[in-house]
Amino acid sequence: MPFTMNRKIFFLFGFFLCAFAGVSVYALDAPINARNPQAVQEVIAGNRTEANAAWWGFDREDSTEALQAAINSGAKRVIVPNMTKDWIVRPITLASHQELVLEDGVVITAKRGEYRGTGDSVFTASDLMNVTIRGYGATVRMQKEDYIVGKVLVDFDWDRWFGKYEKAEWRMTLRIVGCTNVDVSGVTLRDSGGDGIYIGRTQKQPYCKNVRIRDVVCDNHYRQGISIIGADGLHVENSVFKNTWGTPPSSGVDIEPNEADERVRDIVFRNCLFADNYGDGIELFLAHLTQESGDVSIRFENCRVTSSRGGGIRVSKVADNGPGGLIEFRNCVVEDTEAYGIKVQDKSSEKALVRFNKCTLRNTANNRGYTAAWAPIWFHVYRSNVTAKFGGIDLIDCLVEDDEDRPAMVLEQTEGDSGISKIRGILSVRNPYGVKVDLGKKQNGVTLTIKEIAN
Repeated sequence: MPFTMNRKIFFLFGFFLCAFAGVSVYALDAPINARNPQAVQEVIAGNRTEANAAWWGFDREDSTEALQAAINSGAKRVIVPNMTKDWIVRPITLASHQELVLEDGVVITAKRGEYRGTGDSVFTASDLMNVTIRGYGATVRMQKEDYIVGKVLVDFDWDRWFGKYEKAEWRMTLRIVGCTNVDVSGVTLRDSGGDGIYIGRTQKQPYCKNVRIRDVVCDNHYRQGISIIGADGLHVENSVFKNTWGTPPSSGVDIEPNEADERVRDIVFRNCLFADNYGDGIELFLAHLTQESGDVSIRFENCRVTSSRGGGIRVSKVADNGPGGLIEFRNCVVEDTEAYGIKVQDKSSEKALVRFNKCTLRNTANNRGYTAAWAPIWFHVYRSNVTAKFGGIDLIDCLVEDDEDRPAMVLEQTEGDSGISKIRGILSVRNPYGVKVDLGKKQNGVTLTIKEIAN
């Protein structure tokens, strides 16, 4: 059927409309996930705010240049499409004011034989603002076994051809340092040579501000599922931190500032699972904070800890010259752990209050070969020079369920004889052998009520 005049006018109008909008005929005709130089130029020119990383050329052997160029393009939104093959990359640097979208089924894989630097990480965000990573159904993974033993666990002489890796514990899947306004959701992070997520400082800013993590899985990392060195405003929701092993502490989460000017404020974990970590599910180590650091504010709410390998919750090293504030565990459950359910160590009675509110310990401290110190709740004075008075702990309507003939709570003093101070609240215990608590003879301001619950 020949063109009529009206159809010709309509066609020309459409053609010029596309050109005016900065969308070329070539770009429209090209396959969406294919190399597309015209679309690349339109992104760089600012005529497109959304970019597809495959336009820079997907390479199944090494797509580092394509992905990094897409991130550096200035696009507000960069999509990493599912190419049915892994995106093999060397370390990637993220950009400010950008959303990085990993499509469902995408796998970003650290290139084997690379990541020789002791701090090389798959994604690094340093001194950035307004960074978003969305990856529902996507995975970012490293080569943990290579970094540990220096060779691939297959029939190949990796050492001969590439040499061994330098031992280190800082090869992360996602490193966020000195950043403000970061949102990470949906992605699974696996098999790093360090932490799944690391949140810390730079010289410009000694902590991160306003970080939100949702629906994330951190699995099989070498040091920590997530490390928090410094954060002011960090909310983690509906996330899983599991199977951490390799080097201490091997915790699901470790909140551990390195310097006194690093903050741990407005940190909230809500509806999270910490499972089968070789260390503690939840660890807080605050030795490097002082009273000049300001108050801490940390809350775990509706979280669950379980592990046939490690312990439950540990809070340690809040010194007499340490920070004030509140560390709270609300409606948390610790169950089926190899080690203690709760351990509080070297905690000053005069500094930050530690509060367990409606928490349950069930079938914890299952390593029967240890002494009574491995009780469901273990208070420990390990270094007497940290605090003159151990304590400052509230247990509000908490429950211990145990079937061993041992105390539900003990105080152990490896050094000194300071006793215990300011332990308050109500603790209910269900145990077929009855209720036992051993807090020693030196007690000051201990108003804890112990209730027995019938089996």
